[in-house]
Amino acid sequence: MVFDKLKKAFKKFVENVSSTIVAKELSEEELEPLLEELLMELVECDVAFEAAEAVVGELKKKLVGKRISRFSDTRRLVIDTLKTVLEELLGRAYVDKDLVREVLGRKGDPVKIVFFGVNGVGKTTTIAKFAYMFRKAGITPVIAAADTYRAGAQEQLRAHAEKIRVPFIGSRYGADPAAVAYDAIEYARARGYRVVLIDTAGRMHTDSSLMEELRKVVRVVKPDYRILVVDALTGNDAVEQARFFEESVGVDYIVLTKVDADVKGGTAISLAYAIGKPILYVGVGQKYEDLEKFNPRSIVEKILEGLSG
Repeated sequence: MVFDKLKKAFKKFVENVSSTIVAKELSEEELEPLLEELLMELVECDVAFEAAEAVVGELKKKLVGKRISRFSDTRRLVIDTLKTVLEELLGRAYVDKDLVREVLGRKGDPVKIVFFGVNGVGKTTTIAKFAYMFRKAGITPVIAAADTYRAGAQEQLRAHAEKIRVPFIGSRYGADPAAVAYDAIEYARARGYRVVLIDTAGRMHTDSSLMEELRKVVRVVKPDYRILVVDALTGNDAVEQARFFEESVGVDYIVLTKVDADVKGGTAISLAYAIGKPILYVGVGQKYEDLEKFNPRSIVEKILEGLSG
């Protein structure tokens, strides 16, 4: 079940507070051990330690000293406080950005979007989902396969382009990725296409030579947006990936994939707190339409689902 471990951690905290606190006022002395236990459980749910500390710190600030009237519900109070804290934290990664509207309003050069990320995060599928989103809105994007290394990478992306019925620009294996991206932009300019989606080779963020190549792609393309694709199932490593890519080439937005399979649920919270970059979309399945705008309130509702019962 999505976010199952995170749900259990918060449910346990709510029940512990409800059953332990019997005074009219929530004291720091009573709350401290319960908050400490929650901190450890959040870390086990792949919430980065600094983000877990932030959640626990805000809960402490909002709950300590809170008076409970004879007719109030302690459980409801804790759930509402949790909801506020999580929405505020995840809200740090929210941006009201509509790429489709922006592309429709663009005059002149096409909007250039470069996608990057480590191997296996679902980058190719994400690019196909973006292409589908634009196509559905009446915008025909150009897909550029600047991954000229991985066996099958171009064929995979070409197959998506054919299914969605959008132009595809590729090259031979071993070709210069920056040259492929440049050719795709020139192709789009010459034919009036409004957006170019550029794939790059999946790479470990520790590979310095491949990162230098990615920097070259960014220098040549001068992208409007640099989108980092991150796998929700990678936990704390997602934070390290995001930090490294931000330092190396810069990150404008993040797409968080495989959220539908995320049992622990901590990656979104970690990224929202630690990175300071907006999460633009989340991938919630393998179909082209399974791309949703990042919505902090919706995620918090999923996390806290069933707690009031």
